[in-house]
Order: sequence, then structure tokens, then C-alpha cells
Amino acid sequence: MLYCFLASGFEETEAIATVDTIRRAEIDITTVGIGGKFITGNHGITVVADITEEKLNTEDMTGIILPGGIPGTLNLEKSETVQKCIKIASEKGLLIGAICAAPSILGNLGLLEGKKAVCFDGYEVFLTGAEVPEDRVVSDGNIVTGRAVGTAIEFGLEIVRLIAGDKKSIAIGKSMKCLK
Repeated sequence: MLYCFLASGFEETEAIATVDTIRRAEIDITTVGIGGKFITGNHGITVVADITEEKLNTEDMTGIILPGGIPGTLNLEKSETVQKCIKIASEKGLLIGAICAAPSILGNLGLLEGKKAVCFDGYEVFLTGAEVPEDRVVSDGNIVTGRAVGTAIEFGLEIVRLIAGDKKSIAIGKSMKCLK
């Protein structure tokens, strides 16, 4: 199971577009509310998470996704649950996706050392030891990073590609009219 963490102040489009893209590929993904079931994003949109952090089962975890947004990223970084899941995912080599400001969490933990990664402009200083190309979305090993809200569907498609392959990612991209 992929888990997408939602904390107060998350960037709504980054979370919802990513989850939607992944679900179109029929990949199991669950949204996890940090601090409750109803989570309000940084633009005042409240969503209902599939589960709360208390219901999270790390035994079936296949990867995690961290949407950006401020203060959402800071709230994710403060969460013991999120920190625990990042540690487990890192140790097991599971997929770790982070977009916009959220790659800063991975950089602060030293997980981007020697890897390519991107983030929202100005947050590069937090990507300790990473090579930061000009790309919109980058995957390096088990880590996928996206630059900003405008790359959310590409970010989701890259996650689909890593899990289900090129053919599935291209098919979903074409069905969404993101690819020709």
C-alpha cells in the first residue's frame, strides 16, 4: 500500500492530482490524515483522509508520498508517524515521493546525499548533498521528487511508471491528455 500523508496546510493539488493519477493506474494508495480525518490544505480546502495515522499499517507499506505546501511540509516533518514511515521506507528501499517543499524533509534527513532531486525554487538549500537538475520531476533509485504544483500529474505518472512500468504510465498519461 502506498500512503500519501496529509497534514494541515498541505498543497491540495499536489496531493489530490498525485493520488488521482495513481488510482487511475489501479495502484493501491491511501491518504493518511496527520492529526485527524479532516485535513485543511493551505488554500482552505478541507479533505477527508481515507484513514488517520492511528490506523496506518507499516507492514503493508510499499511506499510513501509527501505533498508540499507550507505549513504542510513543516507539519509533516514534525510528525513522529511520518518520520517513522520515512525511516522504514528508506531502510527497506521502498518508494519515497516528495514534491514542492517536501523534498526538504528528505534533505534534512540526509536521504538525498549523492542523488538527483528537485524541489520548489528556493528550497534547494535543504537538499543536502543532492544534485539539483533543471528537470520538473526526477527519480533516482527509490526516491521521486517533483518541483511544484504544476508538476503534480507528471510526478504521479513517474510514480506509476516506477510501480507499474512505462506502458501503464504512458496509457494513463494519454487517457488524461497529458501525453500524445
